[in-house]
Amino acid sequence: MNKFMKIIGAVAVINIVARLFGFAREMLIGYQFGTGRTADSIITAYTVPNFIYLVVGGALTTAFISVYHRTEGDRRAFVRETFTGITAITGLLTVGLMIGAAPVLRLLFGGLEDAEYALTLRLYLWMMPSAVFLVLSTWLSGLLNVNQKFHLSSVAILIYNALFFVIPFALTGSSGPDAYGYGALLAAVVMAAFLFLGLRRLGGYSFRPKRPSGGDQKLLWKMALPIMFGGATLQFYFLIHRIYSSQLGEGAVAAVNYASKLTQFPQAILMTAVTTVIYPLLSQKVGEGDRSAVESLYGRGLRLLALLLIPAAIYIWFFAGPVTGLVFGRGSFTAESVAFTAPIVRLFGLSIFFISLNTYITRFYYAEGNSAVPVLFSIVSVFAVNIAVIKLLIGPLGVGAVAWGTGVSSAVNSGLLIGYASKKMGLSIFSRHASGWRLPLVLLLLVPAGALSGWLFRWAGDLVAAVGGLAVFGVIAAALMKLAGVKEIDLLLGRLLRRGKA
Repeated sequence: MNKFMKIIGAVAVINIVARLFGFAREMLIGYQFGTGRTADSIITAYTVPNFIYLVVGGALTTAFISVYHRTEGDRRAFVRETFTGITAITGLLTVGLMIGAAPVLRLLFGGLEDAEYALTLRLYLWMMPSAVFLVLSTWLSGLLNVNQKFHLSSVAILIYNALFFVIPFALTGSSGPDAYGYGALLAAVVMAAFLFLGLRRLGGYSFRPKRPSGGDQKLLWKMALPIMFGGATLQFYFLIHRIYSSQLGEGAVAAVNYASKLTQFPQAILMTAVTTVIYPLLSQKVGEGDRSAVESLYGRGLRLLALLLIPAAIYIWFFAGPVTGLVFGRGSFTAESVAFTAPIVRLFGLSIFFISLNTYITRFYYAEGNSAVPVLFSIVSVFAVNIAVIKLLIGPLGVGAVAWGTGVSSAVNSGLLIGYASKKMGLSIFSRHASGWRLPLVLLLLVPAGALSGWLFRWAGDLVAAVGGLAVFGVIAAALMKLAGVKEIDLLLGRLLRRGKA
């Protein structure tokens, strides 16, 4: 068990470093191009290949792992057939999207002006072939993971993000924004090659083409489609962000991208803290058939998310300007860019709790064997509510409408998931383990606490305001929760302290 926990810890560290490289790339784009048209083009051009990578690759890999473990046939043949099918289908998809590059870009990003469109098209044609290698890399990582070679798949992602940062960093001076096209393609090729070599060393598998056939392949593709919609909500949000932002003039795509990535970062880190506490217990209790414990964990996890992410959203609301300036405010990311981006950061902060909540609750649906309902709720929220809010507000609010769409639709999705889970699955947000009125009251009091912290640092520079404000606000939040006797903070702090002593 200790060895297993060490592996998990090492993988977590590698993933954090990989995420940091990915975020550093966004900072590099901001430093080099600010919120200008070139930044818009780089971000827009990468939208489609990145979407295919995360949505198609993620869904196929998840389905593959599930079928691989349950198949009664020849697993080696199944691997060959899957490799052949994924390569052929993603290859044809990529070629089609490259041949139809012009109509695809005009259809999705119709607001691009001619000069911006020309650069976007050139970058798109460099970046689009990476989709094949990215999807294959995701699948190869899944194959390594079923053989418990977790560190190789994590290192591969680190290599990809590192190269996709280093290549543009080194070549932009001589090649201009085209360096990001080179970086996207070369990083994907290297990642796929690294994973392929890792599997070759592992032995036991052949990647010679084999025509897909049989029930396992049908099951694989049948499972993958709903997973694409159920597990890729955030990626659909990003796609919609860029479609509508491209209609709003220079800098809108870049500003929305910077704002969404900046608010994602604390969301991902804090969500990890909750999953560290809750998910292992959930797996154990589901396996034991302990229904009472599962219901208790459900409510406890929701309150832990509220304890961590609602204060984060309040902090972002009052310190969006200093945080945006501290992270991006250098080079071509001028004071005007900060002023343009910070209000969008503030609005995106409103959605971080609900997006994490949706991810968390969906796990309980899956544990109950119910994957269809969360997919339906996701489709309604992302493609109906989200788009309706954006269209309603885009006239008066401009780029802010994109952030409001995400916030409102993610909140609606949370309400649907919570309501259905309460009525049909017996999972209530209230339990005897709850802190009752204490946690909601403390969270309400944190709003004036955030306002006070912001007022105290209103004249400070970005570094002092962001860090000092976080310290003051954090102390006030922790003190209020301790004074109110919020039990969840004791659970979280106790778990973290035990991990620190281990």
